[in-house]
Amino acid sequence: MSTAPASRPPLGRQVQARAMKVANVPMRVLLGLPVATPLGKRLMLATIVGRRSGRIYHQPLSYVDVGDGVLLTPGGGRWKLNLSLDQPVTLRIRGRDVQARPELIGDPEEVDRLLAVMAEVNPAVNSFVRIPRGPDGHLDRDKLAAALRYGFRVVRWRTE
Repeated sequence: MSTAPASRPPLGRQVQARAMKVANVPMRVLLGLPVATPLGKRLMLATIVGRRSGRIYHQPLSYVDVGDGVLLTPGGGRWKLNLSLDQPVTLRIRGRDVQARPELIGDPEEVDRLLAVMAEVNPAVNSFVRIPRGPDGHLDRDKLAAALRYGFRVVRWRTE
């Protein structure tokens, strides 16, 4: 299944992406430190190699630790296009480097379930993943389908 966006995201998402690009500059410095910082409880720094260029990117990412060596990240940006199942990624978490293998989750039911798990551990996830929930507690199916068409995924990291 391709993760390439079908078309341009809504204006609100474009503005959010630009704001994150600016905020990521100091975050890279703080998250890259070899010591734990308060930011490290919810943010990590992923070192990702460009799939075509071979360029190294340092991407600040929010995460939720769900135990058993599994971390979850909402993947709304283009950075996830450089992930490969057969290529481990170095994650700097609380000042320590950890190797992890990514798995891109695009199944609507599983995305719904995983986002609920993430929001339970860290309610701030809802401010980044602005897909409304219906009265039944599940994500709005039409909005979720649109987000998945634009390339949204949940990344499940399995640490080594």
